[in-house]
This record gives sequence, C-alpha cells and structure tokens, in this order.
Amino acid sequence: MDGIFRLKGTVKHYDWGGPDFIPYLLQAENPEKQPFAEYWMGVHAQDNCSIEVNHHRLLLKEYIADNPALLGDEVRKKFGQLPYLLKILDVHKMLSIQVHPGKEAAEKEFARENAAGIPIDSPKRCYKDNNHKPELMVALSEFWLLHGFKPPEEIADILLNVAQLRELLPIFTKSGYDGLYKHVMEMPQEEVDRILKPLLQDLSQREFNSSDKTSEDHWAKKAAQEFAHAGKTDRGIFSIYLFNLVHLKKGEGIYQPAGLPHAYLEGQNVEIMANSDNVLRGGLTNKHIDVSELLKHVKCEPTYVDILSGDAISDHEKKYSTTAPDFQLNVFELNKGQIIQMSPRTVEVLLLTEGEAEISNHTGKLRLHIGNPSALVVPGSQISLSSGTGATIFRASVP
Repeated sequence: MDGIFRLKGTVKHYDWGGPDFIPYLLQAENPEKQPFAEYWMGVHAQDNCSIEVNHHRLLLKEYIADNPALLGDEVRKKFGQLPYLLKILDVHKMLSIQVHPGKEAAEKEFARENAAGIPIDSPKRCYKDNNHKPELMVALSEFWLLHGFKPPEEIADILLNVAQLRELLPIFTKSGYDGLYKHVMEMPQEEVDRILKPLLQDLSQREFNSSDKTSEDHWAKKAAQEFAHAGKTDRGIFSIYLFNLVHLKKGEGIYQPAGLPHAYLEGQNVEIMANSDNVLRGGLTNKHIDVSELLKHVKCEPTYVDILSGDAISDHEKKYSTTAPDFQLNVFELNKGQIIQMSPRTVEVLLLTEGEAEISNHTGKLRLHIGNPSALVVPGSQISLSSGTGATIFRASVP
C-alpha cells in the first residue's frame, strides 16, 4: 500500500509515568505495573519508531533518509529530516522543573559538550542534540502544570501571605524576577532546608483541603513526598509558588517556547515538539540537575497564561496555532459514519486516542484502533478518513 503505513512508536519507562494509560492505548501487557511515561513517534536519535513496509519493519528515520522526497521540497530543504517529535505522556508523578534552549544556544552547547568528551548517554549530559525544543501539549484528561512566572502582583501576594517565604519579598522588590530566581536556585542547601522545611512541616500539621489542586500547598506537599533526597528539601518547591499553576481541561492546549520554565504535574496529554531531547532541569526530579545551565536559558519574566482551545478550520478539524516553524498539531473529531479528505504535503503522523477509524487511498486501507493507534501518511495521494463509531485523531505535520 503506497502512501499509508502502520506506525509503531517507542515507549519510555521513566519513573514518573503511570502503569495503565499507555498500556491501554497500545493494548500492551504490563503485569508488573512498570511506569509507561512516554510514547514517542518520530526520528530522534533516542527513538526507534518504525513503519511496516511490505510486511517488513523499517526504522522511520532510515526510511525517510532513504526517501527524502517524501518530506516535500520545502521541508526537505529547510530541515533535511522530519522536524517534529510527537508523544503521548502519562504524568503519574510530578515532572522536573525544566526549560529548553533556543536553537543557537543548543548548537553552541551541544558542540561544547561534544568537545568535552561527555558521552551522549551520560546522565551528566545536558544537551542530547543541537536543536531547540519548543513544545505544544493538548490535554487528554484533566491536566495540571506549572507554566512560566506568575505576574508581579501575584508573586508579591504569595510571598507576603506564605509566612515562610516572606523573607524573599524584599529580594523580589529590589532585584525582580532575575534576582529572586537566581537567589532561590543558587542558595546553599542548608538555606533551602531552613526556609522550606518549616513550610512543609506546617503543611503536614495544618488542616487544609489537601485534595484542592488549585492550591500551591497541595503540590508542595506532594513534591515533598515524591522527592525526598536523603533529608534534603528539593529547591524545586520554590518554583511551585513562583510559577503559574495551570489547570487544563480535556482538549485544551498550551504552548511553551524556548526559555519558558515549566513542569508537568498530573494527567495525560498529546505533546508535539521540535525534534529534540534537550532538557535543563532545576528540581522535582531524580534525574541530573544543573542549575547553572538552567539559569543560562530561563527567561525570568512574567508569563500571562494563554490556554489554546484550537481554531476551527472545518466542521471537524481544528488546529492549535503556535509560532513554531517545526510542527503543526491539528485534531479531527469524526462523527459516526463520517468521511473526510486530506492531502498531505509532507510526512504526517496520525494518532487515534478515542474510537476507531479507517484510513484509505486508491491503493488500500488501514484501520486505527486502541491497540494500533498510529499511522504515517505521505504526499502523493488523497487520503480518506472515516469512522464507524466516531473517533478523535491527532494530526502532526509542519506549518
């Protein structure tokens, strides 16, 4: 069958992942309840995504490298390979405070670590490739995250009203976002413990609605339980109080460009990003933390949260608009019995998250369903999408 391929991604078993959501989507056995954190679909060096061609499995990165015309002239000339990475995430435990570098910085720092001889798979490695990593996520469930710094009046209010953080207010008043964040991220561990341990002890003793996820206190208490480092308090807890605490409903999205600090707290999502795995971490993790590298890239400025609900481009397709040149994410909501047409201009990934659907062109058809949810389509023929049950299908492409 020309133009349509069954796609098999790569599962990542990070310790923050959940045991059920991704195994259900893939209909994969998981009797030991190991964490299934991410499902990658792309051509990254750490991704072994494959497609089925004439009953043989081929690595997607090799297939596209051997058939670059499939990218289309514009994408091939600009990027040379598939420029995006599509993922499913199941955030069962909180993720790290993190930021991603811009393109120029990533190229410089990747070359520096190469010259220093740091192995690409070393846990001390900060830069896994030479690319930037802007990200867009769309919630598949109720989703909670930290997203950029609160506006100034909100930071001042929280520093004033959380007694244990009040000593930080004069620093913010005098030195702004840069001074405040540098102060809490670089202070000695004994100072971190001096400030945060009484706060966490107060939370453990005080009566408050611990299930209220709209409260920073809820996540601070959870972080203390999940990230106990031999009696040392995780400094990432400061960020819980300084960053915007955002709640997304199913179908809502948010965009995170280079330099915007963030952390995923709970829920499932579809995420698309530039083809990169460059992450600088500053807390709330058991992975490598490098505060100096994080501070090189973080934009210490207020973020006014922009929740994306998607722009309708037809009755049954909408797109989540961003400024990223590397990727575009659309979603189809198919009704029972409906047929729609699409004409790919480059390599596109289709990912079904609900229902079942059929993809067809003049050479054949392929069924998407829970268990086999993803496919690759390439330019050259008109593609039909239909569903006998109704379906939700995400469409990853290039603007």
